[in-house]
Amino acid sequence: MAGQNCLVANDWICWEYVTSRSQELTDATLEHVWITGVSVLIGIAVSVPLALLARRGRRWAAPVLGITTLIYTVPSLAMFSLLLPVFGLSASLVVTGLVLYSLTILVRNVLAGLEAVPEDVREAARGMGYGPSRLLWQVELPLALPALLAGVRIATVSTVALTTVGSIVGKGGLGNLIAPAVNSSFKAQVLTASVLCVLLALVADLALLGLQRLLTPWTRATRTKRARRTNRAARTADVSGGV
Repeated sequence: MAGQNCLVANDWICWEYVTSRSQELTDATLEHVWITGVSVLIGIAVSVPLALLARRGRRWAAPVLGITTLIYTVPSLAMFSLLLPVFGLSASLVVTGLVLYSLTILVRNVLAGLEAVPEDVREAARGMGYGPSRLLWQVELPLALPALLAGVRIATVSTVALTTVGSIVGKGGLGNLIAPAVNSSFKAQVLTASVLCVLLALVADLALLGLQRLLTPWTRATRTKRARRTNRAARTADVSGGV
């Protein structure tokens, strides 16, 4: 009875709402995950060629970085409105907008990762007969993975949040529940959908962090060696000070 009264009382925390709307919450969450995942994957596929283009020199870097940064400054409602004549009221409109927003983060991180590859490593690979394509896929991109995956983590969390704006065309995942609930002051729905959105961002970030640690074991080894050197230097300083 108390659980049913929380709906009548319009409480913020209401388990009866969660149990009675479980299918609706599940469908919205799955749509949110699908839109976010597709947007980030397409963003990665587009950002790598753009970063390679920007790496060719200032003549290319300035327009690529400038345009992607400019896109990020466009408000989301305006962005979706500009894309509406092309894609109509569809999921493609939302995904395209999210891909465009993700490029600012992804292109810069891919470019930073590629530029951080030591030149002597490239020269050694060329000396072993590596051509440009093999050098890129087998040497440069693997070494750029830490920066790339760091950008993917930021872009994913950002996309999880921005996906809710897609509710203006009915393709916003959990945003489809948040927007009407705010207008009708349905507190339980607002809080539940918002909490699920935050949990999605946290889970995605932790999952990508685990993937990053799995794919880049050498970064952990480097940090461990650095920590050992720091501890050894600190012990030496303590001994010297004691003497």
